[in-house]
Amino acid sequence: MNDATPGVAETVALPVHWHRRVLTLAFPIVLANLTQPILSVVDTAVAGHLDGPSYLGGVALGGLFFNFVFWGFGFLRMGTTGLVAQAHGASDHARLRNDVVRALLLAAFIGALVLTLQIPLIDYALRAIGGSAEVQRQGRAYCDARIWAAPAALGNYVVLGWLLGTQRVRLALVSQVFINSVNIVAVLLYVYGFGWGIAGIGAATATADALGFVLGAFLLWHGWPRGLPKLNRAALLDPAALRRLFTLNRDIFVRTLCLLASFGWFAHLGARQSDAILAANALLLNFQTFMSYGLDGFAHAAEALVGAAIGARNRHAFTQAVKITALWSAIGALGFSLIYFGTGAWIVERLTDQPGIRAAAEIYLPWAAILPIASVGGFVLDGVFIGATRTRELMTSMVASFAVFMSAAWILSAMYGNHGLWAAMLAFMAARGVALACYLPRVSRGMEGMPVTA
Repeated sequence: MNDATPGVAETVALPVHWHRRVLTLAFPIVLANLTQPILSVVDTAVAGHLDGPSYLGGVALGGLFFNFVFWGFGFLRMGTTGLVAQAHGASDHARLRNDVVRALLLAAFIGALVLTLQIPLIDYALRAIGGSAEVQRQGRAYCDARIWAAPAALGNYVVLGWLLGTQRVRLALVSQVFINSVNIVAVLLYVYGFGWGIAGIGAATATADALGFVLGAFLLWHGWPRGLPKLNRAALLDPAALRRLFTLNRDIFVRTLCLLASFGWFAHLGARQSDAILAANALLLNFQTFMSYGLDGFAHAAEALVGAAIGARNRHAFTQAVKITALWSAIGALGFSLIYFGTGAWIVERLTDQPGIRAAAEIYLPWAAILPIASVGGFVLDGVFIGATRTRELMTSMVASFAVFMSAAWILSAMYGNHGLWAAMLAFMAARGVALACYLPRVSRGMEGMPVTA
């Protein structure tokens, strides 16, 4: 396999081509990422056309649970990308291999732990989020069917982190398209062919995760560096490497928990108003999902390029990566907002035929349309800090933003209902970008002493 993009020396030596370089990396990642919200839309549309809002609410509850369980361990993807990108930039193939193997072992351990504790995990999460008894029943059916693929789903995070960190963006595209294509086909088969209802949606995702990891294992085996010394326990258990892995994962874990807790509290406050509001908010969050996966393409490009620049000790490459990924992210965010303002009502009508959900979603649609502009700073700077493995700053900025959201949600939702809740979400996303921007000079100072130009 020789799918890797040009080497680091070529990457940092041609500053006049930086826009093309960023777009070459970002565009396949954007395409890969956009297959995920397409899947989310299919799930929403299938549930939204079943009889009653409880089905859509059940998918929303189940999705939130797996956001916590799987995305909560998103450090397996983000930490792997940062470590691998720096090892790739330094051309240290042995370190790269060891980082990936450690991450895979950690993914297997966490996946087994999730399966062991699945009953109390599902019980607690669904009760904490809330919703009617019927919504709770549908959410449990979804969770019970999907959770069995936990080890494979977490392993897929590591594979994706390796692909992004080594800038194998075309293979990342192939992998994600494969997983989500299998998922879409399985959803239609299980729900409409087998009549499994909401459980069929969860089982389809589990099937796709399992088959996706089979493909990922093949890609790892085929793309593994050759001619390295035999892997040994002493290298894997190196204390310094384990401490670094633990620190990175701890910081990203806390950061991700704050992010997911914000969305969980958003859903909880919506559920307290009515099942229709819960379902409408979940539907509108698909707009944010589309945007986030699109902008994450530039954030992932920043991760790979920033990590490679630091591994190669090239300050010019770092500066260019930050500036140009930020520029293209801002352009993308503006484009998403304009599309949502222009076609949002049409999209809502495609996602559900429930009149009550449609009416509620269209009332709050302007908030979802503004959200990309408020979110862009946080998204692109996430990529910068992950590539630089400056995870302490990621954690502290997210904790501060979470405090902003919780305060705003508590006050504004009491005063203005669901409009206040969406205003709090807007403040949360804006606070993420502002907080990380305040920390950015620390990363720049950390590059002092490295070459100014390639």
